[in-house]
Order: sequence, then structure tokens, then C-alpha cells
Amino acid sequence: MASHGYDLSNCDREPIHKLGSIQGFGALIALNADWIVAHRSANLAAILQRPAVPAVGGRLGEHFAPAAMKLLRQAAGQLDEDQGIAEAGGGAVTDLVSRLFGVDLLGNGVLFDIALHRSGRLLIVELEPAEGGGELQYPGGLRPLMQRLGRHRDITDLCAEAARQMKVLLGFDRVMVYRFHQDGSGEVIAEAREQRLEPFLNLRYPHTDIPAQARALYLRSLLRIIADVNATPVPIEPEHAIDGGAVDLSLSTLRAVSPIHIEYLKNMGVTASLSISIVVGGKLWGLFACHHYAPRTLPYSLRTTAELFAQLFALQLELAIASGGSRMAERGRQLHDRLMTRLVGGTALVENLSTLDGVIGQVIPHDGSSAFVDGAYSCRGAAPTEAEFLAMVPALNAASSSQIIHSDALATMLPPAAAFTDRACGALVIPVSRRPRDYVVFWRRELPQVVTWAGRPEKVMEYGPNGPRLSPRRSFEAWKQSVEGHSAPWTPEELTVAEHVRVTLLEVILRMSDEQMQERARAAEQQELLIAELNHRVRNILTLIRGLVSQSRSEGTSIEQFADLVGGRIRALALAHDNITREHWSPASLHELIETEAEAYLGGKTDRITVTGPDVLVAPEAYTVLALVLHEMMTNSAKYGSLCDSAGRLAIDTRLDNVGDLQIGWRESGGPPVRPPQRRGFGSTIIERSIPYELRGAAELRHRLSGVEADFTIPGRFVQPGPSRPDMPPKDEPRLQERKGADGASPIDHVLVVEDSMIIAMDAEEALFGLGIPTVSVVSSVAGAKALLDNDRPDLALLDFNLGAESSEPIARALDEMGVPYWFVTGYGDAIAQLGETAARGILQKPYSTADLAGILEQMRGG
Repeated sequence: MASHGYDLSNCDREPIHKLGSIQGFGALIALNADWIVAHRSANLAAILQRPAVPAVGGRLGEHFAPAAMKLLRQAAGQLDEDQGIAEAGGGAVTDLVSRLFGVDLLGNGVLFDIALHRSGRLLIVELEPAEGGGELQYPGGLRPLMQRLGRHRDITDLCAEAARQMKVLLGFDRVMVYRFHQDGSGEVIAEAREQRLEPFLNLRYPHTDIPAQARALYLRSLLRIIADVNATPVPIEPEHAIDGGAVDLSLSTLRAVSPIHIEYLKNMGVTASLSISIVVGGKLWGLFACHHYAPRTLPYSLRTTAELFAQLFALQLELAIASGGSRMAERGRQLHDRLMTRLVGGTALVENLSTLDGVIGQVIPHDGSSAFVDGAYSCRGAAPTEAEFLAMVPALNAASSSQIIHSDALATMLPPAAAFTDRACGALVIPVSRRPRDYVVFWRRELPQVVTWAGRPEKVMEYGPNGPRLSPRRSFEAWKQSVEGHSAPWTPEELTVAEHVRVTLLEVILRMSDEQMQERARAAEQQELLIAELNHRVRNILTLIRGLVSQSRSEGTSIEQFADLVGGRIRALALAHDNITREHWSPASLHELIETEAEAYLGGKTDRITVTGPDVLVAPEAYTVLALVLHEMMTNSAKYGSLCDSAGRLAIDTRLDNVGDLQIGWRESGGPPVRPPQRRGFGSTIIERSIPYELRGAAELRHRLSGVEADFTIPGRFVQPGPSRPDMPPKDEPRLQERKGADGASPIDHVLVVEDSMIIAMDAEEALFGLGIPTVSVVSSVAGAKALLDNDRPDLALLDFNLGAESSEPIARALDEMGVPYWFVTGYGDAIAQLGETAARGILQKPYSTADLAGILEQMRGG
């Protein structure tokens, strides 16, 4: 009877979707493209209640009423249309079913419920006598059921309530919520039953009870009914087509039942059953398993209602799971803060295990811990010795550098772990570096477990029509099995927290490793950093210049005018760069900047511009921004304002307010009457947006009739008191420059650009618009990015790694959690790969082009 070494995949190979028969509570017709009957069930005449029925090879329209045929053709056409839409959208959805309720097929007033679906080249039409007037009766009834579900946030309570409501809806003797485990086995986690029945709650079922091909069908066809296990299956005529193939009934409601499963249900004493899939995130999470101990055929409309209830429940369940994940993510962030607070002072991590245990043990229970960092090993509690741990290191190193390894029976995964199973069986291995591999490991002792199975999980080998197979179990009394060599399993919630721990410890390791480097290594790295910094600055300058050229292209009406326009802006940047590099990239004089810009425009005319107020020194990162703003203001004044004739004057006042911010006042007078511009050019954008965007300051421009006025605020962190200098005399009249506006492109996707240089950001924005992206969100800081991500989810992100005094790594971690792909943008090149473990798709080096962005979009769409 029982034998050893048999193949458990025999059940998986049973052709349960091609059994050649159906259940007798309905009839089936398979039609070819010409609506000629290719197959039919043998009970068609009995279901239609008339002797003359469509024969194989006959036309369906000769037997069904014209109105009914019209409905069938419309439903079939809708199937094909929906399939076409799915394929045009890049999908491959084929599991579509169209349902009709209360159709008068024969024109005699007898109503039928009908389901249509495609099976290869055949159109499958299934029909059942309609009950209850042939109307779908769920809208009013589902609302109170879903309201009751909405009261629960805990997954266990939610499933228990769903089982109760499904039993009320369907009237089955037993309704269970059956959840699949990772190994394919399942467990009854909720149950509603008649009092006379024994409970199945918390019973486990081996994966062979629902074999792989059955689970695949549950994912394709959400509802499966068995009306009577004692009923004789109705054959399909003919069973095979001319080419020898049997009709594929994967999506059939009436599909007959595997003899093995019939025997299984009979052994349980079940006469009728209904299974409805619970699909979460596109995967089969579990089932509603309904048992009845007498024959029971549910009306098609009620089955449809139950299927809809199951889908709504799955959405509620997904929300509950996501809510639990959010809570764990918050706990992970809190854990990060506590660890970063406590692991300070430069002490090596191997010496900080006690601190680590105290903090992490509150969230992830464990019996011991180990740290292996820079070749040094330390352990606490139930843990392997150094020699035992080193024996596993080669196998651990072969795994992915960013992958957490977890097991409740480590010896089954890594044989060397068998040497210390008396102390630790389970392990949570967290890699905290790339080269050399460093690890922090949390250990759990053996936890002898008792698993309660629904009968013995073994099945008996027998020979059936399909060759050797496993017979279903004949006893379903609870059978307890002791499991040794296992610890308590690591829960998904604990693994989520462990990922936060990995990122935190990675930061700690990098910081501590930095502090312990030898002087020679530090000097070498400093040299590489200086080279990378030079490369970064050169790339930024090139990108900035290219952005200026691109943004200015529509403002010149001739080559000469365009050259003057771009040349003036680049010259302003070059002069500012000269001023700040003259003092080795130190803060430079604001009055000198104004004087240089005015001299370049006005020559020797010194009676036109007056600069009053104390001079200040402006930090390099703000100096180039001010240079562009002052250049555009001088240009506009010379073209339209007070400096465009011989009578106008310009007064510039500088002062530090009581909080240390620099206030710059610009007042024009005596020139021609001022009119507000009719269009907004790139120059106006530089004036009004540069300082707020890049410096978090303020800019206000007013076009008064008597002359242009402007007020600028530069935050105090960018300025410091400067040398005393006499007020600057007025200067001369500038050359005239113009600009025309640029048009955007039509939208298709949403891209987030994080860039602290406004010019580069605007250039990237315009390039993306030109590539057909509809929505481009541009921010310049970590706080701005996080605020956007709290309310919106982009499809792609481009992250400038260096954002002034901060980096975009926190944004990268947030995008990792959201599953949003992103690229780093930097002038440092591949050196960024050493800064941390992220899921970045790649590194985009500055200066980048529209072609580079197009390549990223093409890669995204192709992947």
C-alpha cells in the first residue's frame, strides 16, 4: 500500500482541465468561428427541455431565437474587443468571461443564465436554467456585508468576519478562509460552521491536497463549484476534435471534477463545495472554501455575487496588509533613529553588540547575536563560535551583497551550521557591506513545534487511469506531528524591520570604517575625492552652459543676437567664477560683482548707477546665482528701463537685516515709462525663480510706471560682513538683448527631477517635455522631494546625488520602499557606487543629453 520514493508530482500532472465532461446542472456548447457547433454536452436536450437541439456540425442560429443570438454575438464581440484593448495596452489578458442573466434562448419564455469565454479557437457557451427571474441580485445585499468588514483592521478578525458573512450569503454548512503558505501547504485561519460540525480551524493541509495545476486554475478562474459529488459526469460530444485535442475547460463553470478530488471530498463526507479565490497583489493568497453535506446548486447570479464579495474582500485584505506594513515601516524608522543615536563615538560594531541587542530585541526577538566586521568576530548569547561562523562565510559571501538571508532551519541551507544546532537553529543574516563582506546575525534556538495536520499528510500510492498516482487521504482526524531542528520562523514583519536595520547598520559601518582608516589610505581617498570634485565641477559647468544655450535658443532673432545673448550670460558666470576662485573658492565681494557687471555693460559712464550700503562677502554657491540675476536685471534695464536713455538712473542698496539675511534693493528712475512684459522669457525666470529655488531666499519684481523695482533676500548662511568700500559710482549703458518663450511637449508619464541647480533642472525638465513626458516635477531638496512623494507617486526619478549640504540618499530609500525606479545624476562618476547600497538602476553622469534621457525612458518602457 504505502510506498517510499514515489513522485509527488503525479497529482500535479493530472489533466484536470481536460477531463472531457461537465457537471450536469448545466449544458455546454463549443462553437467555431462560423458559429457552427464543434462540441456539445450530452445533456443539452435535457437542459433545454426540447428534443431538437443543435447537433455537432449544425448552426446554432437555426435553434436559438434571433433575439438570443443577437445577445450572444454582442457578448462574444465584447470579449474580443476587451481582449484587443488588453493586447494594445501591452497586456496578455486571455481569461475573460462574459455573463448574461435571464436570456430567453428559445423564444418560449424559459430563461437561462449564460457564460461565454474563449478557449483557443473555440467560443464556449455554458447555460443553466435561471432562478429568481434571471436578475443579478447583489447591489443591495453586498453593502451591509462590506460595512461589517470595514470595521476590522486586524487580518485575523477581518478573515473571521468574512467567513461569517460568506456563510450568511450562501447558506453553506461550513465556510473557511484557507491561506496558502510559501511551501504550497495551507491552513484554515478562519471558519464559520454549523454547531454540529467538528472544527477545522487552525488545521494544516499539505501542498499535495491542492496540487500546483489546481492552484494555477484558481488564479485564472476565481470560482469553482461542485454541486454533487455523487452525480455522474456528463460527457462532451465528441470528446476529441479532429486534431485529437480535448476541449480546454480551464475557465468553465461546469467543468467536471477530478476523480481524485471527488474521492477526497467523499472521504471528508462533503457532498457539495464551492471555492472562491482570494487574490492579493496578483498572487493567490488563499481561498474561501465552502462545504455542504447535501447536494447544493447555487443560482448563477448568487455565485456571481459571492465572487464579487470575494474580490471586494481581497481589496480590504490588501489594505489591511499594507496598513500593517506601514506600521512596521514606521517601527523600522524609529529603530533607525534609536540605533543612530546610540551607536556613536567611533566604537567598533563588534564591541557594540550589547547595545544592538537591547535596541533590536524589542522588535525582533532573538536568543543570540554575532558581528563579523573587518575580519573581527564577536558574539553574545546563543551563537556559534568564531571557527564555526568562519566555516559558513564562503557560502554567505556567494549570496547577493544586499540580500538578507533568513531561515528557521539554517543547517538545511548551510550544512556547516549543523555543528551548532544545539545552540542556534534559526538565523537572520544581515550583510552590512560589500567588500569585504561584513555581517550582523541574529540567532534563535530550536523551538520544538507541533503541527496539527488535517489527517496524516502522506498519501498512498495507487494505480489509476493516468498511471501511478497518489490517492487522497482517507482520514481527516487531526494528526499532530513533532518538528525538530527548527526555530520560530521569521515573520514578514520582522524581515521588513530587518531591512531597515540593514540600511542603518550600513551607515554605521561606513562611518566607523571611515574613522579607522590609516593615514595613507585616507590621503589616497582624499586625492581621489579631489579629482572627482574637479571632474564634478567641470561637468556641472558644462551642463550649466549647455542649459543656458538651450534655454536661450528662442530669444535671439538672428545668429548675432543669439550669440550676444548667450555670450552675455556665460560671461556673467565667468566673471563671477573668476571672483570666487581668485580667493581659492572663498566668499567674494557683492559690490565687486555689481561693479564688474556694470562696468561690462556701461563702460566709463559713472554717473548713472549708485550702490549704497555695506559690502558683504557671498558664498560661492550663492555667488553664481546672484551673478546671473544681476546680469539679467542690468540687461533689461539697458534695453527697456532707466539705463536705455541718457536721463535714467539706477540705485542699488545693500543691507543686512536683524536676522543676518542680505537685503538687496533695486530702484530704477528717470527712464521711459515702464510697461509690464507681454510674455515671460527665460531672463524673467532667472530673476524671479533663481534665488527662491536654489538659495531658499526671496525675489520680488515690480513693474511700476516710474521704473522697475526689485527686492531680493539672500539667506544669512550665504553671507558674511565684508570689507568697507566707498559707494560705487554710476556706470554705463548695456547692449540690448531679447528672448522668446519655449513651448513644451505633449505628456505621457510622470518623472521626478531632484536637482539643486535651477538651470540644470530646467534643462532636464524641457528635455523630458520634448521626449513626450506629460508631468515633470522639479524639486531641489530632500524635504521638497519627500513632500511630493507623500502625495504623489512618480513613474521614474532622476536624483542629483549632491544637494548642497545634503545628499539624495534619503530620497532613494523612500523610492526603494515605494518601488519607484530611479537613476542617480552626478559629476562624480562611478565613485557613487561606494556610498551605499540602493536599488538605483544606474548612474547618469553630468553633463547629460536628451539622448541619455531618451535611453533611460526606452529602457524603462522595454523593461
